[in-house]
Amino acid sequence: MSTNIPQDLRYSNEHEWVRTDGDSVVTVGVTAFAAESLGDVVFVQLPEAGSNVTAGEVCGEIESTKSVSELYSPVTGEVVELNESVVDSPETVNSDPYDAGWLFKVRTESVPDLLDAEAYAALIQEG
Repeated sequence: MSTNIPQDLRYSNEHEWVRTDGDSVVTVGVTAFAAESLGDVVFVQLPEAGSNVTAGEVCGEIESTKSVSELYSPVTGEVVELNESVVDSPETVNSDPYDAGWLFKVRTESVPDLLDAEAYAALIQEG
């Protein structure tokens, strides 16, 4: 499994990552560990732009050749943008999970206390 865990991101226990973009907007994606565990991603269902998501609640799904997994929002707020290229080319989640493979952006009042890279590395090593 990949050990390349970007230091500038925060991570959920459900293997989503959050990048703070400024202006109360964060970008959300799934980690390389999650993408590798899923296998070849073939379909991504994301929350609709303008909808509200709640931290810890299901907001979409990711389907791979192995299984279907629920997508949990790591933050609470309004979805302001979707990565349409991932919807059209879901394999991007596997090939570039931390950049081109981002999933959606949320305007949020606050980012919950998520794991840093070191704590996330410990989580996936336990698993």
